[in-house]
Order: sequence, then C-alpha cells, then structure tokens
Amino acid sequence: MAGEQEKAAVKAQVKLARSAGKLEESAAVQTDSADRRTELAADRTILAAERTYAAWVRTGLAALASGVGARTLLDGVVTPWLILSTGSLLILFGGFCFVAAIWRQMIRVAPPRPDTPRLPSVLLVAINGFLMLVCLAALVGIWTAR
Repeated sequence: MAGEQEKAAVKAQVKLARSAGKLEESAAVQTDSADRRTELAADRTILAAERTYAAWVRTGLAALASGVGARTLLDGVVTPWLILSTGSLLILFGGFCFVAAIWRQMIRVAPPRPDTPRLPSVLLVAINGFLMLVCLAALVGIWTAR
C-alpha cells in the first residue's frame, strides 16, 4: 500500500510540474500579447493624429477656394462690401485651419513609442507656412482686384 501511495504522489508531482510549466508559458504569451496590443494602440494614435491633420488641411483648402471664388460668383449679385467680407472671412478661416492643423500635429504622444513613424515636423511647418502665404496672397488679391 505504501508503494502505491508513493507512486501516486510521484505521479501527482509530475502532473503538477507539467501544469506549472504550461502556466509559465501561458503567462509569457499573455505578456507578449499585452505588449503587442500596447504597440498597436500607439500606432493607432499616430494614424488618428495624421487623419485629423489631413482633415484640418482639407477644410482649410476648401475655405480658401470658397473665399477666392466668392468674389467671382457673387459679383453683381450682392453688394461689394458683402462680397469682400464673405471672401475675407472664408480666407481667414482657411488660415486658421492651417494653423490649427500644425498645432494639433505638433502635440507629442506620450509613451510608449509607436512603430509607425511620425511625419517630419519641418515638412509640416513648411507646407502649412506656404499655405498661409497663399491665404495672405488671396486676401490681398480679393481686396485689390478690380
């Protein structure tokens, strides 16, 4: 009887050791999975910021085009002061959108660092600076055109 109890005890210990090994492997897999989910979440944050930047620039370009087109489309339909004020307001709103786009994009993302690279800040400032110059030129153009 003592031999059977010893065999059962040894068998239980072997089974327990196997179970502990599987538990350690499972814990390692879960840790790797959590790390990967964190990395993917950081990537999604970067991509969402870039979509927001694109939306601001798109809105600014639409407002700029509308402001420039307002002079041609509304000429002879409404009074000149209304044409100038509408066009100016739309162009100024376009400039605001370009500034808001760069401001939103320059906000840094807190750690963890994502795998997805960010757009270079110099490029964003250069593009939006050029768009602001276009806004100023359009504003001068609608006020001085005859």
